[in-house]
Amino acid sequence: MNQRIEIDIPDEVLFSLKESKEEFSKNLRMAAAAKLFQIKKLSSGRAAQLAGITRLSFLQSLSKYGVPIIDLSKEELQEDIQNA
Repeated sequence: MNQRIEIDIPDEVLFSLKESKEEFSKNLRMAAAAKLFQIKKLSSGRAAQLAGITRLSFLQSLSKYGVPIIDLSKEELQEDIQNA
């Protein structure tokens, strides 16, 4: 089951972005998914589902939003290297 959320977007915003409603909706979903993944609210799989794309496509698109695929602290990275 899907839930529907509606938001009002001023026409001027779409005009400024030179995007259709459909393009804006797609881009907004991807931006929200990327941010929710970045702040660890969603897994990459769930974020991809929100964006309406495959997990691989989602992961490949993250760099456009400045979101790293792997976000380890220095300590976590050192621990992984030691355990390798």
